[in-house]
Amino acid sequence: MSAASGPAEEQSALASVRKQLLIGGTWRPGEGGRSIAVEDPASGETIAEVADATLAEARAALGAAADAQAGFAAMAPRERGEILRRAYERMIAERERIALLMSLEMGKTLAESDAEVLYAAEFFRWFAEEAVRIHGTYMRNPTGAGRILTMRAPVGPCLLITPWNFPAAMAARKIAPAVAAGCTMVVKPAKQTPLCTLAIAEILREEGLPPGALNVVTTSDSAAVVEPLLDDPRLRKLSFTGSTAVGRALMGRAAGGLLRLSLELGGNAPFLVFADADIEQAIGGALAAKLRNIGEACTAANRFLVEASIAERFAAELAERMRTLRSGRFSDPHSDLGPLIDGAQRAKVARLVEEARGRGARVLCGGQVPEGPGYFYPPTVLSDVPAEAEIAREEIFGPVAAIYAFDSEAQALALANGTEYGLVAYLYTQSLERALRVSEALEFGMVGVNQGVVSNPAAPFGGVKQSGLGREGGFEGIGEYLSTRYLALSL
Repeated sequence: MSAASGPAEEQSALASVRKQLLIGGTWRPGEGGRSIAVEDPASGETIAEVADATLAEARAALGAAADAQAGFAAMAPRERGEILRRAYERMIAERERIALLMSLEMGKTLAESDAEVLYAAEFFRWFAEEAVRIHGTYMRNPTGAGRILTMRAPVGPCLLITPWNFPAAMAARKIAPAVAAGCTMVVKPAKQTPLCTLAIAEILREEGLPPGALNVVTTSDSAAVVEPLLDDPRLRKLSFTGSTAVGRALMGRAAGGLLRLSLELGGNAPFLVFADADIEQAIGGALAAKLRNIGEACTAANRFLVEASIAERFAAELAERMRTLRSGRFSDPHSDLGPLIDGAQRAKVARLVEEARGRGARVLCGGQVPEGPGYFYPPTVLSDVPAEAEIAREEIFGPVAAIYAFDSEAQALALANGTEYGLVAYLYTQSLERALRVSEALEFGMVGVNQGVVSNPAAPFGGVKQSGLGREGGFEGIGEYLSTRYLALSL
């Protein structure tokens, strides 16, 4: 992966993407020429315009998915798997182009975008293999009078709503299991970052995905254009990644049609460091857990809970490491971190830091909005953060590490579990006994033990409590797109 890009490469990447609506296998311009501006968050400048769909076009996309459903479900599992396998190979072959698109629309460094393309492609490879492993059962009726057979069938047309922070990975994580299971789709990417999804959709179309199996609708008004699809009886499932507040609202709307739901919602991840931890290893894990995607990740460490005897040292060393990191546009080879997604997100991060400072938190590094274009915010470390600070309860979604001290394992667990969220937690200790004991007591869907990144296409991703329903990835991921049918056979 090249370390930098130039204007010619950027324009070439942008020109390579279809910026229309994909409905029934055909790219269409938006009705009346309506469009959405896509911004470079490092400069605030418009880099592309994509079609802005109407409700009629969204319904046409669902109609195309419904019309294609029976044929797609009947397609041989091996054939669906081979489409995914070819899409995996195409993404690997075109990783530089897709990574550059991602950096342009989302702002992250080219190295991080490249890593995300590889991660996203792995979902196509994983589910290419799972497509042919959809099992049923055969058993004798306990009465001896017959046989009980079960089979797994696709749930039907799905609405997949993806967020802006991982534009390739979130699309692939939803599309791949749907294709493997035989479900047709309407995909609605975030308006801030639609380009990667459009590029992936074209790859799948070119690699043989039947017309109507995958439809893409970009819109500036999800509530008016996409949410009404939840009332359409042709829709069978909703998969949404985003905030808990929006997820709750969508769940209520989906109740009327009793839709199958996969909801990956907000997080407030604790990062526990015990006194026996390898401090250098913990600092490295903290940087990975906090600064992945500039901190704009539901898996980002939100609260650093550090045993009191090492809290001062941990805070000082983390601040020293974060102070050396440089923010800048991805095209700058010396840049370590990119901008936040937009002005509203930066304003939220700045507000949380100022509120914590006002309550007595110490700012060890960062903490000031820089001058100049773009939505940059510096890596920031806060220590002595009071428990009542808003930053202790709210997902930061930015490069801010808030540190809290604890005196005992019981107190650490109480602080870690004292949130309505339950997506992911991290813990560092050299005691296997403590690692198992604390992991089992943490009320989270995922736990990273002595590692700061948990995402893996082969593992089930998802949370508990207010962090959502269902799992994506792993053996469990395809089950979210399948229903069990029972056949009673009389002999």
